[in-house]
Amino acid sequence: MNKGHNQGPQEVRRVRSPRRGEIPGVVEQILGHGKLRVRCSDGKTRLSRIPGKMKKRIWIREGDVVLIKPWEFQSDEKADVIWRYTRTEANWLERKGYLKL
Repeated sequence: MNKGHNQGPQEVRRVRSPRRGEIPGVVEQILGHGKLRVRCSDGKTRLSRIPGKMKKRIWIREGDVVLIKPWEFQSDEKADVIWRYTRTEANWLERKGYLKL
């Protein structure tokens, strides 16, 4: 018997890939009041906010990989955070070429 190994079926989870208008990035700084400074894969740094429904459910720290959606206006400066990737998902994104930092 293999001691310490999970004998149950492995859970296969799909990674949410960036859709049209969404950009992956890395959190550079937490500014407080649900605001973050995110360095995006397109080379720009944007002031991003965490929407209320997301703020209550997940914690975001510096260095986390997030998916943002730039605003219609001020798209080069501001954005909303729509997803936070786990470390494993972030590694997958980097291997597939989505995350160019």
